[in-house]
Amino acid sequence: SGLIGRSWAMVFAAGGFKVKLYDIAQQQLTSALENIRKQMKEMEKSGVLKGALSADQQLALISVCTDLKAAAEGATFIQECTPENLEVKKKIFGQLDLIVGDNVILSSSTSCLLPSKLFTGLKHVKQCIVSHPVNPPYFVPLVEIVPHPETDPSTTERTYALMKKIGQSPVKLNREIEGFVLNRLQYAVISEAWRLVGEGVMSPTDVDLVMSDGLGMRYAFIGPLETMHLNAEGVSSYCERYAEGMRLVLNTFGPVPEFSGETVQKVNQALSEKIPVVPKALDARRKWRDECLTGLAKLKTQMKSD
Repeated sequence: SGLIGRSWAMVFAAGGFKVKLYDIAQQQLTSALENIRKQMKEMEKSGVLKGALSADQQLALISVCTDLKAAAEGATFIQECTPENLEVKKKIFGQLDLIVGDNVILSSSTSCLLPSKLFTGLKHVKQCIVSHPVNPPYFVPLVEIVPHPETDPSTTERTYALMKKIGQSPVKLNREIEGFVLNRLQYAVISEAWRLVGEGVMSPTDVDLVMSDGLGMRYAFIGPLETMHLNAEGVSSYCERYAEGMRLVLNTFGPVPEFSGETVQKVNQALSEKIPVVPKALDARRKWRDECLTGLAKLKTQMKSD
């Protein structure tokens, strides 16, 4: 019932599903429900609440539970949201494996642990899958669906259909790979941004501006491959024109950064001047970020319906 668990509960309730929110401590669940209630009421007031139901109707779909067996009873889909720790996650899936029947899907929110490390050896491995959301899931709809080598294709299809039904944007990986896809793309951008700052080519603030007021403007609506397609007369034309230049630039990329030392200090100083590293400032900026994401999601929905 932490940040990700609460967000998932809200997403599923917005889709009209009954949700049981499980945690080991009652106090955790009490504060989680209060947090969910507050968020839903605020979003309803602002006109950005997801789903066709009112905030009260959605809240009525969410109940809480400190007993895992009771939480899993009658479930068709279980979304695990424990901390990013392999042993903790394996322990909870081991417990669920002894409880569930043959129809429930066991899904993990992990952002980097491979399904083969999480699920191998489980009796219900065919029902296991990773559904990796983007933080915060309520405002960013992408979900990466990553199968274990033994996951049954029907598990993948059912998970994909459920995510579509609750208004998320699922993407399927054909096989597991370190970092999945979102983080591989994200780390490629972070890596080059880090090198550019470290080599003194540009300030941290301006590097972020290149993304927020440059590439990010396009990437909010189209991906890098469609960008290629539109920036020439199709992808083939783009490659004919720019392949040599791209290879030339890519060959100048340095090794993977260590993310330590002087560059950490330089980046940290620049960002701390903009957003001081104190809870009040960080929370205010996160709230602003989520409001921006909400507005962008609303715009994208309008554009799709147009």
